[in-house]
Amino acid sequence: MRVAVAADHAGVELKAHAVEALRASGHEVNDLGGFDPAATDDYPDYAFAVGRAVLDGSAERAVLLCGSGVGASVAANKLAGIRAAVCHDTFSAHQGVEDDDMNVLCLGARVIGPELADEIIRAFLAARFSNAERHVRRLAKVAAMERHDTRPREVTNG
Repeated sequence: MRVAVAADHAGVELKAHAVEALRASGHEVNDLGGFDPAATDDYPDYAFAVGRAVLDGSAERAVLLCGSGVGASVAANKLAGIRAAVCHDTFSAHQGVEDDDMNVLCLGARVIGPELADEIIRAFLAARFSNAERHVRRLAKVAAMERHDTRPREVTNG
């Protein structure tokens, strides 16, 4: 799989580990930076880079790291068509793809270590969107929200 990977200064070291592990597993990795843990860079720049890679098709999915994973997730989700989430467990990583068609995995380098990161990334990349009607319907509502519609069509409580 073609995977874009990026991190701000807080995630540089875990990113380097993830890039190595992904390549060893046979994935085509586009390392979009950062490279210096002492840099004064900003996670939105890396969120934009991985988001664009997914949206333009140069990557099928992306892994984005920052200190907590939260800022990276918030920033990446500002791009229409990006569905990013912080996952610090394997269930959320595969379920986020299966039910929500998540295409950007965000990790907190100050929260998890390399072994758990490897497991979570493997679960994320192995998962496939279910295409179940209820999930397709819900994603259509998310897309409506991205278009700044006042509310998703057919809002239901079920």
